Amino acid sequence: MARSFLSRLAAAGLLLSASAAQAAGVLTVAMTAGDIPVTGGNPDQGFEGFRFVATNLYDALINWDLSRADRLAVIKPGLATEWRIDPANTRRWLFTLRDGVKWHDGCPFTADDVVWNFGRYDEKAPQWNPQQFALSRAYLPNFDHAEKVDDRTVALTTKIPSSLFPYEVSFIMMTSRCRAEALKYDWAALASQPSGTGPYRFDRMVPHERLEMVPNAEYWDKARVPKQDRLVLLPMPEASTRTAALLSGQVNFVEAPTPDALPRLKSSGMRIVTNAYPHNWSYQLNFVNGPFRDVRVRRAANYALNRADVVELLGGVAQEGPANVPPGTSYYGHPVSYKYDLPKAKALLKEAGCVPCKVTFAISTSGSGQMQPLPMNELIKSQLEEAGFEVTLRVMDWNALLALARGGVETAPDVDGINVSRAVQDPINGMTRFMQKAQWSPKGGNWGHYYSEDAETLIAAAFNEFDLEKREGILTQIHEKMVDDAVMIWVVHDLNPRALSPKVQGFVQAQSWFQDLTPVTVAK
Repeated sequence: MARSFLSRLAAAGLLLSASAAQAAGVLTVAMTAGDIPVTGGNPDQGFEGFRFVATNLYDALINWDLSRADRLAVIKPGLATEWRIDPANTRRWLFTLRDGVKWHDGCPFTADDVVWNFGRYDEKAPQWNPQQFALSRAYLPNFDHAEKVDDRTVALTTKIPSSLFPYEVSFIMMTSRCRAEALKYDWAALASQPSGTGPYRFDRMVPHERLEMVPNAEYWDKARVPKQDRLVLLPMPEASTRTAALLSGQVNFVEAPTPDALPRLKSSGMRIVTNAYPHNWSYQLNFVNGPFRDVRVRRAANYALNRADVVELLGGVAQEGPANVPPGTSYYGHPVSYKYDLPKAKALLKEAGCVPCKVTFAISTSGSGQMQPLPMNELIKSQLEEAGFEVTLRVMDWNALLALARGGVETAPDVDGINVSRAVQDPINGMTRFMQKAQWSPKGGNWGHYYSEDAETLIAAAFNEFDLEKREGILTQIHEKMVDDAVMIWVVHDLNPRALSPKVQGFVQAQSWFQDLTPVTVAK
């Protein structure tokens, strides 16, 4: 009997050892970011900051389901188990909070924490955080106030009704009030001692060099407790450096390898992973100053682009993108088709009296979703100039370009467009952020201050429509209006290439800007 019991213990030990071996390994990621993203809540460095830092250290009330590769990612319960509109007030959303969640510092997650988190964006509140306000305000132009209803319920009230408000909530990361108060609101100290509820815990950081996280064994979603021992993030904005790091074994997971490196990586046994995702590589335009105030010039720029050449430049890891969202999007509709038409582009510029049509674009050297920005912009420049434009490229670091984008067109009146790739994973981030007057920068994402009465009417109708099918019809009209007005210059949709060491297993590339690294294992 004793021997049988010991045998069972030994067998169990062997099983545990096998499980531990499976879970072992260090996942080391080469990011395109030029620096470590901000760790104290909502990140900088674009959506790469969300992908690798924010959604690993933190949760939002509403998270994204990144478990599947065969469909667009959708929102799902996070720190809130459900949300609903208040039947007595269509500006008031009620969120039921998840029970039993703890912050990494051991404090319990409460309704008071949620109210406190939304207070970080109030200049009059003691927890006012200027950096977090700057990084989050584009997601909060419609937010009015938060209130505790009871211990497990909070209410978020908007300025105007919005059936799409849950999407905005998914971009606001919840941080520990307990940790912030213990540090007496020293935000610099918090950056090196962050506390969230996410699947990873902060372990250590070497500024500008590396960030290391370890699994949160107490994570509330047991299926998403990380299966590797450690996650290491390295900023590597140079694509050739990322490729060399993967081939040498310095890293085992690389973002955005260059097209010309793909054959070498494949021949070296690396796995190249791609998938469609809601992305557009485009230029937001200046509607206050310069030639793009004229719709004929905006349309000319779109007709001047031979997008097939851009796809070829990228080694086929992109799709032509002559409209704002990919054709498979439920509200794509029947937009104007900006197929390559050089004679039409020239004629529109001549009609507009803008030949040569001098424009300046602010572009980056690298960055989240930026693909291969330097060669791509050089190709676009040559195509536009063939049509009659005269293009100046103003090159800057990714974070500098994002700061320009957040600051708005009035801080850069001599810039006619900014090349900032965009997520189109929901109607707000995909369309309304760039069309609403309420979103004019610096309050929101409408950098160039586009305005149309018709667009305002359509957006208001969509926000006030809580019937999904009826709202889809209105969103379709918004997309068609956006394309007809040539609100941007659209180029391609990325296929999101990544290169992985053969030792990396379990990664499922979601159709999203965000990715779930928790299932990944790394063989030793």
